[in-house]
Amino acid sequence: MGDPRTRMILFGFYYEITHWIVGGVSGVTPQQPPLTRSTADTYSAVDSNPLSIYVMHPFWNSVVKVLPTWIAPNLITFTGFMFLVLTFTMLSFFDFDFYASGKGYTHVPSLVWIAAGLFNFLAYTLDGVDGKQARRTNSSTPLGELFDHGLDSWACVFFVATVYSVFGRGDTGVSVVTLYYLLWVVLFSFILSHWEKYNTGILFLPWGYDISQVTISIVYFITALVGVETWYKPVIWNVYYRDFFTVMIVVIKRHMLCFHWLSDQTNKLKDNFMFLTGCLFVVTLPMSLYNVFKAYRNNTLKHSSVYEALLPFFSPVVLFVLSTLWISFSPTDIVQQQPRIFYLMVGTAFSNVTCKLIVCQMSNTRCKPLSLLLLPMTAVVLLVISGTVQQSETVILYIWTAVVLFTHIHYGVSVPTLTNHQGDTANTRKPNCTDQTRLLILRMLLNQQEGGAAPQGPLIPEAELHHGAHRALRQSCTTGPTVPRGGAAP
Repeated sequence: MGDPRTRMILFGFYYEITHWIVGGVSGVTPQQPPLTRSTADTYSAVDSNPLSIYVMHPFWNSVVKVLPTWIAPNLITFTGFMFLVLTFTMLSFFDFDFYASGKGYTHVPSLVWIAAGLFNFLAYTLDGVDGKQARRTNSSTPLGELFDHGLDSWACVFFVATVYSVFGRGDTGVSVVTLYYLLWVVLFSFILSHWEKYNTGILFLPWGYDISQVTISIVYFITALVGVETWYKPVIWNVYYRDFFTVMIVVIKRHMLCFHWLSDQTNKLKDNFMFLTGCLFVVTLPMSLYNVFKAYRNNTLKHSSVYEALLPFFSPVVLFVLSTLWISFSPTDIVQQQPRIFYLMVGTAFSNVTCKLIVCQMSNTRCKPLSLLLLPMTAVVLLVISGTVQQSETVILYIWTAVVLFTHIHYGVSVPTLTNHQGDTANTRKPNCTDQTRLLILRMLLNQQEGGAAPQGPLIPEAELHHGAHRALRQSCTTGPTVPRGGAAP
């Protein structure tokens, strides 16, 4: 074990084994197409939202000038996402079961709502600034685009669940089942945008996102000032603020409104699954289909086959069916007992599926019909609804949620290792002196053990070490000119 070459071989073997075991579930394999500048699409997006164009973009242009140029755009993206996670965690502590805003319960402290409003606006601001920082520092990469949109897909569950704490469950709130379907409206709307890009090459940015983010921050601040009791009162006739909340969630990803504010329908809104799915298919889907049709008419559609064009929908639909079967036939009514954890599990699994679609659309590769993550989930759902583990359903939910979280995080960490092939890297940051020294030492150790000479060629990227470390080092030592034995490496 003291032999450096032996240690490197064992490290490479260990990583390959764990990569194949966990990577098979998360969808990352060494054969996955590389995400490089030569294979990735040029980022193309359409943003026609007046709020974004005339208000937010000038504001973001001012903010980005304050940021030092040495701050990486991906760090900005990750920091904004962590503000959402922090808000979700903070409200989980004070309102884990979504009862705190109801009558007769201890409400969330005002300072928490102030922090939530601040964190949400900071997350929104950083999400708008990261791309500007990338262009400002000439460091735009396909990996950065994947990182940005991948975290956006995961953020859906965090801001939906966080806003839910304002209204909560009960007579003055929205039922957890309705919130589950509302979450799916947001998730499907999100993936529709990327399905459009998968087929047209253009990402159509929704109007509702900017409006909703500003509104959510304002709602948090108002709640901190006047309390949650404000949302108990009807706005007009029999229309409550919770109904505005529901409509805002439904239209959050598109720029058309779905009015459902008639008094005779408002009371049915809490459990009206048909209305929620109707908004998705009557409002959101036609807009996406229209954009795809325009691409077809202009001969710019990437996939001429209907089957190929619809492939990205298969995994999300399977995930929706599985999660809906779980809550519908749960022996312990799990969504009532553990709504927050169930939402987190669904949102994370969806993000994992969406990230794979984003990789395919960026690398111009075919989307796989089924995510391997859904295979063990099918077994879990069948086991639960069979009633054989009724007493342990909550434990199973926690364990499966942990598995989904670990799998998704592993996927996010593993994707960068696939971005360096044939000298074309998606990450343009050059290794610093510490990276150069460490990589050179590792290469020299392996070369000396094999009786070779110290290499004098371009150093392999750091990410290459994490994927087949021993094989990568062996290959790099055989490329480029060498110096005589005992000579000094550069």
